[in-house]
Amino acid sequence: MLNQLINEIRENASKEKSVFLQRFFKTGKGQYGEGDQFLGLTVPQQRVIAKTYLQLSLDEIKQLLSSSFHEYRLIGLFILIAKFEKAKETTTKKQIFDFYLENRKGVNNWDLVDLTAPKIVGEYLLMDANEKKILYEFAKSANLWDKRIAIIATFAFIRKNQFEDTLKISEILLKDKHDLIHKAVG
Repeated sequence: MLNQLINEIRENASKEKSVFLQRFFKTGKGQYGEGDQFLGLTVPQQRVIAKTYLQLSLDEIKQLLSSSFHEYRLIGLFILIAKFEKAKETTTKKQIFDFYLENRKGVNNWDLVDLTAPKIVGEYLLMDANEKKILYEFAKSANLWDKRIAIIATFAFIRKNQFEDTLKISEILLKDKHDLIHKAVG
């Protein structure tokens, strides 16, 4: 099934779009997306493809998340979101939450964080507030993407009119030097 997915992604690749996306997501030397590779699929294309492969296992999703290709990772994350949203049991949601955190090395660009952190991390933490401390740890991390996950995950809280954690994490990140953190904090 994974090979079929990879073939479908490659069949939809566009060299022209890939060149644009590599500039847009700042993949040059010393830029925040350095080394990220693009095949040139649009987000709507990736959403459609992901819906066809919702039965992929977490092991297969892990393989996608470890790819150097941005589209593999995003499609894997779209599948992960769908699994989280369809899960009925808290234990399954916890397993997906833990999987996301364990594999967040592949969540390494602003779009990947922004599309997933509220829907997996934030939604899970609304169910289990005892785990919110992870957001504070991430906010104090040296890792750009952990910091962004920390603040963006709280968008799920904001939707429920819960602002306390968002404000506290914003204070931690207020003096951060990176523009991607400034934009996320607002």
